[in-house]
Amino acid sequence: MSLNVIKKSIDLGDGRIIEIETGKLAKQADGSVVVKQGNTMLLATVVSNKDAREGVDFLPLSVDYQEKYAASGRIPGGFLRREARLSDYEVLISRLVDRALRPLFPDDYHAETQVMISLISSDENVMPDALAGLAASAAIAVSDIPFNGPISEVRVAKIDGKLVINPLRTDLERATLEFIVAGSDKDINMVEGESNEIQEAELVEAIQFAHEAIKKQIAIQKELTVETGKTEKRTYCHENSDPELRDKVYAATYDKVYAVAKAQLPKHERSDAFSTIYNEFEETLGENLEESVVFLAKKYFHDVQYDAVRNLLLNENVRLDGRNSKQIRPIWSEIDYLPSAHGSSIFTRGETQSLTTVTLGSKDDEQMIDGAFISGYNRFMLHYNFPAFSTGEARPNRGVGRREVGHGNLAMRALKKVLPPDEQNPYVIRVVSDILESNGSSSMATVCAGTLALLDAGVKISSPVSGIAMGLISDEKTGKYAILSDILGDEDHLGDMDFKVTGTKNGITACQMDLKVNGLSYEVLTEALNQAKEGRLHILGEMAKTISDPREDYKAHAPRIVSLTIDKEFIGAVIGPGGKIIQEMQRETGASISIEEKDNKGLVQVFATNKESVDSAVARIKAIAAKPEVGEVYEGKVKSIMPFGAFVEIMPGKDGLLHISEIDWKRYESMDGLFKVGDEVRVKLLDIDKQGKLKLSRKALLPRPPKPQPEAQAPAAEKTTEGETPKAE
Repeated sequence: MSLNVIKKSIDLGDGRIIEIETGKLAKQADGSVVVKQGNTMLLATVVSNKDAREGVDFLPLSVDYQEKYAASGRIPGGFLRREARLSDYEVLISRLVDRALRPLFPDDYHAETQVMISLISSDENVMPDALAGLAASAAIAVSDIPFNGPISEVRVAKIDGKLVINPLRTDLERATLEFIVAGSDKDINMVEGESNEIQEAELVEAIQFAHEAIKKQIAIQKELTVETGKTEKRTYCHENSDPELRDKVYAATYDKVYAVAKAQLPKHERSDAFSTIYNEFEETLGENLEESVVFLAKKYFHDVQYDAVRNLLLNENVRLDGRNSKQIRPIWSEIDYLPSAHGSSIFTRGETQSLTTVTLGSKDDEQMIDGAFISGYNRFMLHYNFPAFSTGEARPNRGVGRREVGHGNLAMRALKKVLPPDEQNPYVIRVVSDILESNGSSSMATVCAGTLALLDAGVKISSPVSGIAMGLISDEKTGKYAILSDILGDEDHLGDMDFKVTGTKNGITACQMDLKVNGLSYEVLTEALNQAKEGRLHILGEMAKTISDPREDYKAHAPRIVSLTIDKEFIGAVIGPGGKIIQEMQRETGASISIEEKDNKGLVQVFATNKESVDSAVARIKAIAAKPEVGEVYEGKVKSIMPFGAFVEIMPGKDGLLHISEIDWKRYESMDGLFKVGDEVRVKLLDIDKQGKLKLSRKALLPRPPKPQPEAQAPAAEKTTEGETPKAE
């Protein structure tokens, strides 16, 4: 069997090569390619049905990125020992690709389409997420599926002051900015990443640099399309049309919709008013309407809403809630709302509200990451929840969706840049944002509420962070456009751009951009970023009215952690045989103790809910890990008695000999009756010999008795001759 294998290469400009191969694997898919860099290999396939389902007026596109554990020579954990549902990391990569591809399918193409990207070989230093968009687009390029691409995605990072495309994983540790950028050969349509408080001009420079690399990758894909003979795409008809009905809908409803849009109604009242307009129109069409007529009427009414809201803003600079393009909705916030949480806040902006908590934990609470490509531990977690009641809807909870994962990840990126370094922060930190109301930019409300909750918890962040969502309304025919600050949900839905920017007073910490139209110039992008900065600083000012600096101390009910370093040789002594010593300390003190070897030292963390438990455990660990010092005095305990003296334990596991001659200044002939096992005795360490044996003394601590004085003798009498008396002096 002969294969028609086609290969193309992309030079990244520094000797690194990306290879694209098609015609060898998965040939029954509409399109398939293998993309390789180093030992990292991705298989991307695309399949699209020939016909669309009845009643579908959108593109049912699914994008799934999955890592095969065999790619890195590993067997999955868990009971089943096989790949299960997508991890958060895989979901995030799937979203990156989806957001880059979706806007470039034709608006009237509604066939169910599935893109699958599999990591089939892994190189620990070549990150697959920067290749996934290229692989997916290349698979579509070698198919007959209609697509207004190709597109590509690259990672751009600034390392040691220099911009680099798709840097090695080990080099990313030194990056001051890191963004995934996607686009066509003409425009950028997706950006996501984080940075160390950079300025707006630096972000624009990085995006432009990435776009040049994207253009080269797109040129190669176009060559693939030609060489595989896929320049002609399939024909389709997925939308019926009724121009007469469309004209009726516009004539009967446009002015009414425009008036409602201008009336500055709250979200639900506005929605109800739009529904009333449509229902009244539908009644004019008669009874027993065919489903196809109702379907088209609703579609055209949505078009009316789209045009009316956009024209109102472009022609009169009036938004749905009455603001001008730069105004931020009213903000109020509160901290310490939940008495039992380690930190809590409420942040409300307009009709969007987040209740956020901070929980401080020990090393045992670290999140274990066990993926085919990335594994390790995470000390900072941010989880975002979006219940149905936040938008006034009722629907069953089905677990965390991709949207929640993506929004939480963006907020996490924004806040992690201001966290204290590990050596200054012993805690594992979990931030949870529960969205209680939503009408636009709940992820940015999460950033603001997360900052307030961290400050309330006493976490020493370097600077408060705020976030803002920017929108764009543009008219390609007239060239008019309006950049909107702090967009509503409807403005996101009906607009051309959703651009979220987070940062401190010093600069940008994270951003995410999704563009739905072609032709965003870098001048407009720069204008949007500068307008976002104004809004960000305003929000920071409003937040500062509630709290601007971290609490001086953690709350009284917050757990306490003490970190200490011990010599490597004492790690075993602290743990004890089979964990006996450390378990005993935890049981008796009520503290949790973790210990690990790092840099040839033992790193110990003691975690407890009260200071007494921490102090007790720390004292015992220090006693075990302390080294005896000559000249020091110790409170010891008699462990055994020998004929020549007693062995006294002065530290856990450290005995010394108290010789019989060092017990007292008196001389004892035997040890009988002097001590019994368990007696406490205060001793001084006199010496440590070359073998490490300890010489102890008790008598050195006792006052030395005075030397005995010789007995006094009477003076001798003078000799006299018999009969004479002594002479008087």
